[in-house]
Amino acid sequence: MMNELPLDQVRTLLAVVDEGTFDAAAATLHVTPSAVSQRVKALEQRTGRVLLVRTKPVRPTESGDVVVRFARQLARLERDALAELGLPGEGEVTRVSVAVNADSLATWFLEALARVPGRERLCFELRREDETRTAELLREGVVMAAVTSSAEAVAGCSVRPLGRMRYLAAASGEFVSRYLGGPLREGLTEAPVVTFDRSDDIQDGFLRGLGCGGASRVRHAVPTSEGFVESVALGLGWGMVPEVQAVELFREGRLIALAPDRPVEVPLYWQQWKLDSPALAAVAEAVAAAASGSLR
Repeated sequence: MMNELPLDQVRTLLAVVDEGTFDAAAATLHVTPSAVSQRVKALEQRTGRVLLVRTKPVRPTESGDVVVRFARQLARLERDALAELGLPGEGEVTRVSVAVNADSLATWFLEALARVPGRERLCFELRREDETRTAELLREGVVMAAVTSSAEAVAGCSVRPLGRMRYLAAASGEFVSRYLGGPLREGLTEAPVVTFDRSDDIQDGFLRGLGCGGASRVRHAVPTSEGFVESVALGLGWGMVPEVQAVELFREGRLIALAPDRPVEVPLYWQQWKLDSPALAAVAEAVAAAASGSLR
């Protein structure tokens, strides 16, 4: 029937996407590159859509993302079924791919993974991405779960709230003396600022909440959570620091809270594929438990 997706063609498409080329996929599948090309073309004809952009490496189209996600879910269900039947491959472990934002990864998320029962024999593959973009990796089928700031469920996924991560505007004492002697609103718009990367908008959002324009054009991009906090503590600039990382630095006097009554809170959610998977269920429960003790 034309409305069915042949599993050999679906698995072949996934192999091409994962390996990056038709030749590499052929080597993985132990078939010829011609056979791989024919299967992909047959699947495109069956669906009536172009599924791959033939670049190097190849990349799936929007329709291709749907099939790739289906292929990964199918593989997950197959492994779970084999495990329940007591027929896993020799030395087989269950791989769980998760997209998580840097601040969660640096503070509470690893504790969550440590809570997963060892009997599950899981192998974690973490993809670090901004919480506003982790859902995109779910949509593309790259990961099976994500910590995201989006409450809107990705198609084929469930969503549950985890809590809110609180950020506080902070700077070192020396930085405050040098740049922030006058009104805070004026000083912060001119003083150097630390950002995570070019897409990091939380510092500008904080200033907009104060009725100011954006932050200074003197921006230091530090793309690790630990490096970001240390850069602020060393006086490179001011920045919005996760409360859980800032508390000890406030106590030590390495950081000063610039507006303790004006925190910024980012809601976080757990999204995962809607699969009856024991592995995913175990990870989800551990994540929810760790988040309840660390997030607001």
